[in-house]
Amino acid sequence: MYSYSDFDKAFLAERNAQFRAQVDRRISGALTEDEFKPLRLMNGVYLQLHAYMLRVAIPYGTLNGAQMRQLALLAEKWDKGYGHFTTRQNIQYNWPRLRDIPDMLDALAEVGLHAIQTSGNTIRNTTADHFAGATADEIADPRPVAELIRQWSTDHPEFQFLGRKFKIAITGAETDRAVTRAHDIGLRMLRRDGEPGFEVIVGGGLGRTPMIGQVIRDFLPRADLLPYLEAVLAVYNLLGRRDNKYKARIKITVHENGIEKIRDLVEEAFLERRAAFTGVDQELLASFEAAFANPAFKTAPTDAYDAFHKADPVFRAWADTNLAPHKAPGYAIVTISLKAHGATPGDATAEQMRVMADLAERFGHDELRISHEQNVILPHVHKSDLPAVHAILSKNGLATANVGLISDIIACPGMDYCALATARSIPIAQEIATRFDELKLEHDVGPLKIKISGCINACGHHHVGHIGILGLDRAGVENYQITLGGDATETAAIGERAGPGFSADEIVPAIERLVLAYLDLRQSRGETFLAAYRRLGAAPFKAALYPEEAQADAA
Repeated sequence: MYSYSDFDKAFLAERNAQFRAQVDRRISGALTEDEFKPLRLMNGVYLQLHAYMLRVAIPYGTLNGAQMRQLALLAEKWDKGYGHFTTRQNIQYNWPRLRDIPDMLDALAEVGLHAIQTSGNTIRNTTADHFAGATADEIADPRPVAELIRQWSTDHPEFQFLGRKFKIAITGAETDRAVTRAHDIGLRMLRRDGEPGFEVIVGGGLGRTPMIGQVIRDFLPRADLLPYLEAVLAVYNLLGRRDNKYKARIKITVHENGIEKIRDLVEEAFLERRAAFTGVDQELLASFEAAFANPAFKTAPTDAYDAFHKADPVFRAWADTNLAPHKAPGYAIVTISLKAHGATPGDATAEQMRVMADLAERFGHDELRISHEQNVILPHVHKSDLPAVHAILSKNGLATANVGLISDIIACPGMDYCALATARSIPIAQEIATRFDELKLEHDVGPLKIKISGCINACGHHHVGHIGILGLDRAGVENYQITLGGDATETAAIGERAGPGFSADEIVPAIERLVLAYLDLRQSRGETFLAAYRRLGAAPFKAALYPEEAQADAA
C-alpha cells in the first residue's frame, strides 16, 4: 500500500485546519449556508435530509487494518455506530454534527485518509477493480496507476471548477469489475507487443442520460497517461456545456460533438501538454509500484480446507459463493457480504469494521478492499485459514453466502437519507432479499445483479443491472420502473425500460414473477438471467411483469 509522506501529512494538516476555520465561521453565522456550501463540498461534506453527511475517500478501494479500525472509531464516536459503503468505494457517515467534522477529518489524517474531492465539480475518487493485486485474470495491478492519478488530480488548479463532477475508473484485468464503460474516463490496462499501456474510454455515465463510453484511444503508452488525461479534461473543460447542469457531463459533450471531433481536439491538446512532462510522473509511478508489491505469500497445505469444504455444507455454500480464484497457489479472494437478508446494503457497524480489520491483520496480509458493489474484500487469504475466517464472520453476521446472487443488491441510500431522492431504495432491497430467502431460490437462480436507485441520478447503478429498479415520485406516490438487460462488465449495456412502473406494494411481486419466468425460460441451469434475456429478447420477460397485458394481447 501507499504510505503518506511528510508532504502528504503536512498537506492534509493544512487543509483540515483551513476547513476547521470555515466551520467555525459557519457556526458563528459569519458564513451563510450558501456561502459555506462550496467550501464544505471541497471537503466531502453534504447537507442531507436530516443532517450533514461526511463522505470519506477510500482511494481505489484499498484499506489496511488500522484504517478500517479508524473508520470504526468515527462511526462510534461521532455518528450512530455504523457507516455506509458506497458504489464509489467510499464510506459515508450520515449523522455527524457539523462542529465534529473537523475532528473526524483530523482522525482520518492520522491513518492516511481524507475526504478531499469526494464531492463538488472536480475529479472524484478514482476507483479500481476490487480484486486488484490478487485476481488470477489480472494483466497488472492498476492501483499504482490509480495512486498516480489521485496525486495528480488532488487540488489540480485547472480542474477544481469543472462543469460537473468527473469520475475515472481503472481495471487491470480481462474481466471488468470496475464498470469502466460507465465512467467519464475508463482505463483498461493492456499490453501491445510487450509494451504496457491503456485502452482509453470516454463519455460513459449513468444518471438521467445513461451512456456507454466510447474508445477514444485503443492503445496509449503508459508514459503518456497523465498528459493524455490532462488533454481530455482540458477539452471537456473548455467545450463542455455550462448552461444546463443536466447536460454538463462529458458524455453529453461527446454525444453532441461526436467522438471523432473530440478525439482530434484531445490529440492536439495532448501533443501540447506532453512536452511539459519531464518524466517525474514515471519516477513516481515506479516508486508506487514498489509500494504495491505482493505480500510474502505463505506456502502451506490446503488439506484442512478441502476436508472442511467436503464435510460442512454451511461452509461449502459460503466458499462456493463468496470466494474467487487467486493468482497465488493455495490462496483465495474472500468477499465479505454486507447484504445479510433484510439488512441495509452496504452498512457495517463499528464492531463489524473492527472484526474485518482484525481478520485482515491476522489472516489477510493486512489488506482490505471496498467494492463498488458495497461489499468488503479480503484479497489475500490462504485456504488453510478459511475455516477460521468463516467462523469469525459467522459470529458477527458477516457470513451471508450470497455474493453475486439476487440478494446481493446494490442500493443507494434513497429517500431515507438523500435530499435528492424521490423514492426509497433501502426498504425495497430489504424486501426483495427477504422474499427470495423465504423462497430458498437464490442459489438455484444463480448470478443475478439487481441494482436500485432512488432517483434519476442513478447512484445505485440501476441502468447496468441485469434487473434495474428506479424509484420515482408520481404525484406524491412512490413508483418503481424496471429496466432489463443491463450489464456493468466488459460487455457493458444499458438496460431497457420494461414498461409502466409499479407501486411500492407491487414491486416485489413483480420481481418474483420476473425471476420465476426466467427459471422456466432458461435452457439449462448454467444459463444466466442476462444470457437468457439476450437470447430471448424482452417479450417473455415483459409478459411475466405485465400478465394482464399479455392476456389481453393473446385474446
